[in-house]
Amino acid sequence: MPALKAKIDDVFNEPGCDKNRGKDEKARKKGCSKPLTPGAAAGGCAFDGAKIVLQPVTDVAHLIHAPLACEGNSWDNRGAASSGSSLWRTSFTTDLTELDIVMGQGERKLFRAIREIAETFSPPAIFVYSTCVTALIGDDIETVCRRASEKFGLPVVPVNAPGFVGSKNLGNKLAGEALLDHVIGTEEPDDATDMDVNILGEFNLSGEFWLVKPLLERLGMRIRACIPGDARYHDIATAHRARATMMVCSTALINLARKMEERFGIPYFEGSFYGISDTSEALRQLASLLVRGGADPALAERTEHLVAEEEAIAWARLEAFRPRLAGKRVLLNTGGVKSWSVVHALQEIGMEIVGTSVKKSTPEDKERIKQLLKEENHAFESMAPRDLYTMLCDHKADIMLSGGRTQFIALKAKMPWLDINQERHHAYAGYDGMVELVRQIDIAIHNPIWETVRLASPWDEVGNLTASPAGGDRKEEAMSATPVRAFRKFVNSVTDEMGEC
Repeated sequence: MPALKAKIDDVFNEPGCDKNRGKDEKARKKGCSKPLTPGAAAGGCAFDGAKIVLQPVTDVAHLIHAPLACEGNSWDNRGAASSGSSLWRTSFTTDLTELDIVMGQGERKLFRAIREIAETFSPPAIFVYSTCVTALIGDDIETVCRRASEKFGLPVVPVNAPGFVGSKNLGNKLAGEALLDHVIGTEEPDDATDMDVNILGEFNLSGEFWLVKPLLERLGMRIRACIPGDARYHDIATAHRARATMMVCSTALINLARKMEERFGIPYFEGSFYGISDTSEALRQLASLLVRGGADPALAERTEHLVAEEEAIAWARLEAFRPRLAGKRVLLNTGGVKSWSVVHALQEIGMEIVGTSVKKSTPEDKERIKQLLKEENHAFESMAPRDLYTMLCDHKADIMLSGGRTQFIALKAKMPWLDINQERHHAYAGYDGMVELVRQIDIAIHNPIWETVRLASPWDEVGNLTASPAGGDRKEEAMSATPVRAFRKFVNSVTDEMGEC
């Protein structure tokens, strides 16, 4: 635990964060993460954050050293897609029982589990995750992993991020530290070029990075490592030979980008693949960093040609949606990079942003939002479900874009909703992804179901007529016009005919 505390202190003292640099030394060591609310930490602990960052490494076996309940449904907890092995979707756990804990059998059971995985699946590496229970009873997973690695001849990586140490965001950063300490730089590539790039904080949700990768390949760039989306262990181990890094989600992995620049001299920038303009700017910045690192100067000119070609195609496809969506109001309840990148993307086609959440956004994200939105009060730190519901019921927005947790607020308000978080089933990155996002918004807003569900129910209409003194005759008329009464008349007529036969 002393080593873990030192690692947490180091992560909190992050010089790459502008907000952290502005604090005095004492305040900086306290970190930026808010304490967890008791009873509200499910799905948001440090262990969960570490698993989110590392589980999409597809050819690695992920072993959870914990009681069974700490492992979730590994087939359904994230929408990250893989083009290769599905080993990462297989759940491995030591399944500690009360007897194992009381008798101190945790470390032995962990070693046996590593041996079974190594002999049965022969993965290139095994990631071992500590949890609240195993950290509290004092199991030394780092020593066990070191001994297992020597015994079985493969990397066994300890991920020391038990849930009780902090928030999900802290777990993201501790996962990045595990990669720095045990993976990155442990192998040397035999094919390194001056066109290799790293992409950090891209999770390939619904396979959306596959919409961007062909653009980079057309420019001659090669993805040395995409961490963690559709990654392989060997890719991450050789990531130190890339010439430039794009950081998609600084909230999660800014420590990884900064330390790779310090240790290996790889320059980085923060960008986004959401929206036409942001995708173009990301391509330009990658090309600029590579040229500065020694790549062919003609890369910049090739990038401009590609950007012009792809933008023309995308805008031509989007024109069909502009008359249907211009002026439509969007309520955005998300965080991180999407809090500003999606704002810019929707404004490009004439939609109005009436509110966006900045709960999980960095100070840099918030500054971008201020520049994009006309009114600062459109950016809210946290909005209660009741307030979101009221805003939708008062028709201050035409659609809400959020994660699955808040979809029922929109549905209860009988308003369109679209999932843009990790559970989504559509890819929204790159030029094609922007067109798909707009298409899905158009489908959601103009779905005829909303006109139907907003109509008064037949029984409500009858009830209103009954309450009226002069509603007797109208009540019978309304009853005869209801779908139920019409169906009953149809059934009776069929029954009478059958009786006559």
